[in-house]
Amino acid sequence: MAYTRTPDSKKNALKRKTRKAIPRDGSERKDHDENSKKQGSKPSKSQSKNSGAGSDKHGVASRKNAPKKPRSRRENFANFDTIPSKPRFESKGSGTLERKNGEQRIAKLLARAGIASRREIERMIADGRISLNGNIVETPATLLKTLQGVTVDGHEVGQTDPTRLFMFHKAAGFLTAERDFSGRKTIYDDLPKDLPRLMPIGRLDLNTEGLLLMTNDGEFKREMELPKYGVERTYRARTFGDISQDQLEALVDGIEIEGVKYGRIDANLERRTGANQWVEMTLTEGKNREVRRVLEHFGLQVSRLIRTRYGPYELANLPTSKIVEVKRADVVKHRRNLKS
Repeated sequence: MAYTRTPDSKKNALKRKTRKAIPRDGSERKDHDENSKKQGSKPSKSQSKNSGAGSDKHGVASRKNAPKKPRSRRENFANFDTIPSKPRFESKGSGTLERKNGEQRIAKLLARAGIASRREIERMIADGRISLNGNIVETPATLLKTLQGVTVDGHEVGQTDPTRLFMFHKAAGFLTAERDFSGRKTIYDDLPKDLPRLMPIGRLDLNTEGLLLMTNDGEFKREMELPKYGVERTYRARTFGDISQDQLEALVDGIEIEGVKYGRIDANLERRTGANQWVEMTLTEGKNREVRRVLEHFGLQVSRLIRTRYGPYELANLPTSKIVEVKRADVVKHRRNLKS
């Protein structure tokens, strides 16, 4: 079928023939822009778009001058079979450390030997207080099989003792710390002097009393404190204020206070005398001042706080400031159940 031009198509064809081409040197465009400025008209969108960075003298975007998109790490290694990964252990200026059979970090070995907690040992290493065969240890990731040749403050470290556990009835007014630079009393001022070096398992506040477990094994201390093992702690708090059992039972789903999330808490309202009552709370996380903050969130004033149980160990009738050792067989059994 023959194609017939319509009047509109003829009109459009005539416009294309009479349209004036723009010279390649851009002179016509410059004249047009100058006339537009004189008339006070704004430049077109296409003109403003092409006048930015990365454009050539004609206002056309240049691919050469356009900013390059940074390549991803995977694109950099596209020609390799696998992407190189970081070594698991690194030492300061001595390449990588490889864990061999029976080797453990020096910080872990010293903690198990009862020297201090892992965090404290890391600080001691940073202060240059720990040496190996006369050379100062620079990293807590140093791998060793034994503590032979290791010294702390110039004193040789003995062999690791078997794990021992003690139950201590902490009195109010003592800090759970090794020392206090402000001169306040610590639990070590209230402990007998003939005991081996012991570390507290879970801290108690200055005015909190009750059961405080102490051990010579830093690894066992860590296991008892980590939330993933789910070791329960039970507290009894004497409070002043108004609260219901329904409010306490809602804590079973946890609670968030000032941006801090607290896990499951089993709370029960015990005997009440007027506006005073005893509240029993069992939890597994043991965050800083957790019991006091939760109770104060409900508008209660805590006048006394006692920890009565930690794991399977109970305060019972242990007198204040007294310490007793747990049978070793019971400790071994409990530790086996803890890891299983």
